[in-house]
Amino acid sequence: MKTYKNKFIDGEQVLLNEKIVTIKQWSYVANMKRYSYIIQEDSATFYFEEELKKIE
Repeated sequence: MKTYKNKFIDGEQVLLNEKIVTIKQWSYVANMKRYSYIIQEDSATFYFEEELKKIE
């Protein structure tokens, strides 16, 4: 099984622009070498890991 180094997992709540959102799905974009995330509140848009923050 392959191990990933992404910060967030499916179902985790995170901050996006000071708003709490829930991660629906994540994926690794190989050609950009970055992780992208789709949130449940807006499943038509994806966000990169740098745009999200852990809830403290």
